[in-house]
Amino acid sequence: MCSSDPYAYARAALWSAAHRSDRILTVSEASKRDILRFFNVPAEKVVVVYNAIDEHFWDEPAADDVARVRERYQLDHQFVLYVGTIKPHKNLVRLIEAFARLREQGFDEVKLLIIGDEISKLPALRRAVHSHKLHKHVRFLGFLPDDTLKVLYRLASVFVFPSLYEGFGLPPLEAMACGTPVVTSNVSSLPEITGDAAQLVDPYDVDSIVDGMRRVLTDPALAATMRHKGMARAREFSWERSVARTLDTYRLVASWR
Repeated sequence: MCSSDPYAYARAALWSAAHRSDRILTVSEASKRDILRFFNVPAEKVVVVYNAIDEHFWDEPAADDVARVRERYQLDHQFVLYVGTIKPHKNLVRLIEAFARLREQGFDEVKLLIIGDEISKLPALRRAVHSHKLHKHVRFLGFLPDDTLKVLYRLASVFVFPSLYEGFGLPPLEAMACGTPVVTSNVSSLPEITGDAAQLVDPYDVDSIVDGMRRVLTDPALAATMRHKGMARAREFSWERSVARTLDTYRLVASWR
């Protein structure tokens, strides 16, 4: 009989699967550490196979497409960009608070664009915008197709991803592939994924998030270095390598049968 607590049922199912399996595939060393801590399995049983971004993010958009997106969304100013799901662990309330403090420090022409579905499920975001009187400066754009997204990445002055937890975290890599400086959290998998190509901040400290954004916005040389390092870092992740490592794991397990 299933437990009435879905979380307890999920934990029991995952524990059983972890101990019955020959190998466990996961997407980062950070996730591997979590699996080892929660499921008490041998370290050699867990194989890290990184994710990678879709290749089209590398394609430079046509000038007409850039002009169309800029005109449609009235992007005649610098803006900070967030892309991802709209959930509490994404830490968007602190991002809005950090953006408010950034504007107070003289960046009053900068806007914040938040791209992600189901904003209505996190009313704290709207309340944060209201409390800081940011109605004209924070825009929620909802879901956007990738062709539009890759233009917005390239137009953004800085991409900010202050998540409290990520198993992997694709949006920072997408931004890096598009040549956008990235500010992201110094927790979970994000330092592992971004390497030395991002400004790492304490996601629990609003001032730390502010400082990361300010550094990029005020230091053109730093921003240029981050663009170069970010594109190189994103190239280190590929689906070809991930598929090859997965196939090697399947062959290893099959050889034991």
